[in-house]
Amino acid sequence: MNNDPHRQVSIFQDIDALSRAAAERFVSLSKSAIRSRGMFAAALSGGSTPRRLYSFLGASPYCENIDWKRVHIFWVDERCVAPSHGDSNYKLVADELLLKAAIPEENIHRIHGEEEPGLAAARYEEELHSFFAPSRNPVFDLVILGAGVDGHTASLFPGSALLQERTRAVVPVYREKPEVNRVSLTLPVLNRAANVLFLVSGNDKADIVYEVLANENQKQYPAGRVQPTDGELSWFIDKAAASKI
Repeated sequence: MNNDPHRQVSIFQDIDALSRAAAERFVSLSKSAIRSRGMFAAALSGGSTPRRLYSFLGASPYCENIDWKRVHIFWVDERCVAPSHGDSNYKLVADELLLKAAIPEENIHRIHGEEEPGLAAARYEEELHSFFAPSRNPVFDLVILGAGVDGHTASLFPGSALLQERTRAVVPVYREKPEVNRVSLTLPVLNRAANVLFLVSGNDKADIVYEVLANENQKQYPAGRVQPTDGELSWFIDKAAASKI
């Protein structure tokens, strides 16, 4: 494996063990942030692997161990669909977590994917700047990410010019049909986070896990470009996804 002193890689038996460890990390980081700053800001991703994490967070014993009134939930990215749509990242988190935990409505900061991508991105960026004022530079306590089989993360895809974005916190991501347009946080925001946690599971992810964690060409993949400047980077992967490293 390509040894990186700034990256922690943990391998778990299966997605349940991975998700329970991620839930424990979420609880621990939330308590630490609330103790030191009075609140905890987390940016969440969609996908099948994070779904299990959110399900755990919405249930005992994790749910009761989080001070949800001091937790602010954001999204890493969103598809440009209605919040009730089956492909909505908001809906995934709402179904598994928001409807079960006592999170104040004003603490839920969703991306309005039903709007035109440019408008949705501008609206979300303004909300981030307002929330994280006076610095106006969003610094999340925790960012949850996944990695696609092509190495994309958030809605940042290989070869995209958006990988070079350095000024905007949020960008519209226009995709060719039949793909749906998206809205995404940018690399500078991801790399300013205090903690970044990748959750990756399944045999179909084994190749990209090898490319990002064991190969020397990791920066050709968006997931490999997530390298927090001052924060902690962790990869939680199951044995299936780790089979080639």
